[in-house]
Amino acid sequence: MSWTRPVTLALLSALLVLTLSRGSEGAAVRDDPADTETGAPQGAARRVFMREAEAANFFRRRSRRTAKSQAEINAEQRQRLAVDERRREYHEEQRNEFENYAEEERDEQNERTREKVEQWREFHYDGLYPSYQYNRHHV
Repeated sequence: MSWTRPVTLALLSALLVLTLSRGSEGAAVRDDPADTETGAPQGAARRVFMREAEAANFFRRRSRRTAKSQAEINAEQRQRLAVDERRREYHEEQRNEFENYAEEERDEQNERTREKVEQWREFHYDGLYPSYQYNRHHV
């Protein structure tokens, strides 16, 4: 039973770490005394977070049943149009790439066919022009 001692030690150390970490600060945004004095967060927090009163007013004004303002409708429409434009450009680019690929493949196939026909004609050439084979009269 040589594994019981390391497992027990690992569990005890994990328990010790958990009990010591309870007194530490959480990962939430700290309330600095400087921030509470001015009443507004500073820096990046200002762009992300708002005061509780402002948030409550926002949700009170904008419940599920209230109609959207014209500015919100316009903003959503602009977003939809931008998404449609990006999708259209993407599909157009994909179509152009496929058309270029198909054209190159067609050109390569035509070149291979032309080379094969030339080789066949050289191999079957009997010294007469036009080729005797095609001017043969059946009696």
